[in-house]
Amino acid sequence: MKKILLFFLLLIIGLPAVAQKRVMTTDDYLNMINLRSPIISPAGDFVIFGKSTLNWDDNKYETKYYHISSAGEDEYQYLGKEGGSDLKFSPDGKYLSLKRSVDGTSQIFLLPTAGGEAVQLTEHKSSVGSYEWSADSKNIYFKSDVPKSKEEEKEYKAGYDHYFVDEAPHGQQEGKWSHVWKFEVDTKEETQITHDEHIVGDFEVSPDQTKLLYTARFENRRNQGNKSEIFLLAVGDSVSVQLTDNNAPENSLTWLPDNEQFIYSAADDEEHELRQDKLWKMNSSNKQYEMISQRFNGDLRGYHLSPDGERLYFSGTVKTNTNLFSLNIETGEVTQHTDMSGTLRVADLDKDRSTVLFTKEDVVTPTDLYVADLSELNNPTRLTDLNPMVQDSLILAEYEVIKWESTDGLEVEGIKYLPPELENNQKAPFLLHIHGGPAGVFTNSFTARYHVWAGLGYVQLAPNVRGSTAYGDDFLRGNMRDIGDGDYQDLMTGVDRLVNEGEVDPNKMAVRGWSYGGILGGTVITKTDRFKAASLGAMVSDWSSEYALGFNYDVRLWYIGGEPWTNPEDYRMRSPATHAAKVTTPTLFLHGEKDRVDTPEQSMIFFTYLQDIGKVDTRYVFFKREGHGFREPRNQRTRDIEEIKWIQKYTLGEEWDPWERAEENKEEEKSDQN
Repeated sequence: MKKILLFFLLLIIGLPAVAQKRVMTTDDYLNMINLRSPIISPAGDFVIFGKSTLNWDDNKYETKYYHISSAGEDEYQYLGKEGGSDLKFSPDGKYLSLKRSVDGTSQIFLLPTAGGEAVQLTEHKSSVGSYEWSADSKNIYFKSDVPKSKEEEKEYKAGYDHYFVDEAPHGQQEGKWSHVWKFEVDTKEETQITHDEHIVGDFEVSPDQTKLLYTARFENRRNQGNKSEIFLLAVGDSVSVQLTDNNAPENSLTWLPDNEQFIYSAADDEEHELRQDKLWKMNSSNKQYEMISQRFNGDLRGYHLSPDGERLYFSGTVKTNTNLFSLNIETGEVTQHTDMSGTLRVADLDKDRSTVLFTKEDVVTPTDLYVADLSELNNPTRLTDLNPMVQDSLILAEYEVIKWESTDGLEVEGIKYLPPELENNQKAPFLLHIHGGPAGVFTNSFTARYHVWAGLGYVQLAPNVRGSTAYGDDFLRGNMRDIGDGDYQDLMTGVDRLVNEGEVDPNKMAVRGWSYGGILGGTVITKTDRFKAASLGAMVSDWSSEYALGFNYDVRLWYIGGEPWTNPEDYRMRSPATHAAKVTTPTLFLHGEKDRVDTPEQSMIFFTYLQDIGKVDTRYVFFKREGHGFREPRNQRTRDIEEIKWIQKYTLGEEWDPWERAEENKEEEKSDQN
């Protein structure tokens, strides 16, 4: 009897907590704490990580760094208000290096891990770019742009700041040559390592510090990143040896312990191919190389080399899930170490690769930080609980990964989101999401906006149409010379499946997307009148004009083929703006002023066409200071609020009133901190 009474008492106590839960708002996710730049000490005994929080009054996000033991104990703020970026441990674990701004340039600072204040280490004439420690912790190697001379700087400030487009080192935008430098920590002596007029990309110093590997270009045209090649330079020499000579871009250079062989990533060894990146091993002495990752058929990211040089650990995405894998460099054998339904990404490993620092999340669980012994990955220590309010206070969407067959028999997969409390036989409004890329992918990870839409009552579908990554090379190449056709059919067959299942009201459907999502969304509304509202962000509407203004290598090589003067018909017919007269869907355009991925003029073209045709309502929201991805919180809020207002109005016929944002009280916050 006591047990029964206790059960009902707990049930009664728990009811108010459940009842108090509410649906998610735009402000909820703007207020969320985001994890930044976690690293683990070489010995694996403690972790440094950043918490990025919203400062609404100042319209920015601020990051503070924290120290926590690998046992999940004794968390405290590690860096003062000066903060820093690009944190790295010295291999011996004695120092933490970081970058801070000094008189308009980025310089390296050094902080003893045993305690103390960060002191400025470099006083380079121009900003320090990417950098790495030597294996013996005595030197730091860094990349830096070549600064102007005093006379050049004087002339520049006087107004002679013109430049010649596409004449190196300039591209479409002003550019500079760059070099790799060596900095001795004890003596603070700088030595320039490279000397050619080139633009350095990735670089890696051999373990014995006698050789430098780097990628470099001798021109800076925007769509010729594949002109970068790998070079080898004996430290102290001035003449480098070119190791690759192809049309494929190479990245992620990593020396093996023998100081002769190295690992690098490239999609292909000859051409700029549309394939998922592969790993290759090359001998720097004779230039002989081989692919070593052919047994992994997914999206491979962020690899870490074992101390003996025999194995690589990496995060691998296969379909919608991401897990920890390793690769035997000699045999090519792949081992899967975790089997998570969700997203597990390796953030760092300790020096001997026995302790793994990683993040975990899934559709209904925001990102948090974990640490585990490599042999006990199923029993990790959780280091953070950054956003407990998500689980404690908010009602989230239900979800499942579904599959369907496209018109040509291709199997397509996507994530279906259901609004809370969707009753049987109840038809809900529907929202179709289209991912960026085209080689993007919807994964089993936390995306707050989809929970906001679920709270507004929408069934949603996030399809991984042909051209998505993480499904193998054949699937990735599925929309070559076919953009806007097969991928469109993949979308619509997925929509048909949900309509046929009876949960979706076919008269209340909307479509939205960003980047390629905006592009394909633009194509969708020229081919069907099924959608009552469309939101197109950072889109391209006219491929011929964008060829000169933005990225073109992907459409030139893969998605359309050729150039506007060699293949004008395909460039014209695959441009959404060409078919603007067919649009019957009220359309919202969103674009950032400084977007150089998809230029803002592209939204202006389609918007103007629709305005002048005059058949549908349209609106263009132009965001100052923003690039392809928005940074300012107020712009992020406006973007999402305006999108919701538009879709609610034209899908449901509602004039939707946005949530009121609670204003922050900075004086109260300061008082609490003191």
